Amino acid sequence: MNKNILVTYASKYGATKEIAEKIGAVLRQSGFQVEVTPVDSIRDINQYDAVVLGSAVYVGQWQKKAARFLQANEKTLSSRPVWVFSSGPTGKGDPVELLQGWRLPDALKPVVDRIQPRDIAVFHGSIDPEKINFFEKQMVKTVKALSGDFRDWDAIVRWATSIADALKEAPHSA
Repeated sequence: MNKNILVTYASKYGATKEIAEKIGAVLRQSGFQVEVTPVDSIRDINQYDAVVLGSAVYVGQWQKKAARFLQANEKTLSSRPVWVFSSGPTGKGDPVELLQGWRLPDALKPVVDRIQPRDIAVFHGSIDPEKINFFEKQMVKTVKALSGDFRDWDAIVRWATSIADALKEAPHSA
């Protein structure tokens, strides 16, 4: 197998980082060589056979670092298997339904369409009222978001396992 996988993310308060770390752990358990690192520390993605990219979502937008990474690496990403995830909504129920079908910021859809990721996932997020700033507290109140950790670790593991399965089935795709 010997595939080198990049799991990269943009996380403001750490919840998306923890999701990326869980995805990386599942991929490692499946026999892959995996690097889990923030998007702003990546210098060259050419060494990776596949990429998983995730971003925290605030007010319907990805973190700027993740959006810039996606745009700056579009050509390379379009030449290998890519999976994309967003982390953000809180509450009970399907996260995509909670976001009324939203999966990605509109501004990123053309780039993502050209990259053609294998899958785009949306995971529940976590809001710790002790960590967020005044503006974010006002936004949470305005959109009536619930505070707490709503991440569904079983869903995250299932998604990561599906990535591992897809990579095992396509041994020569890079």
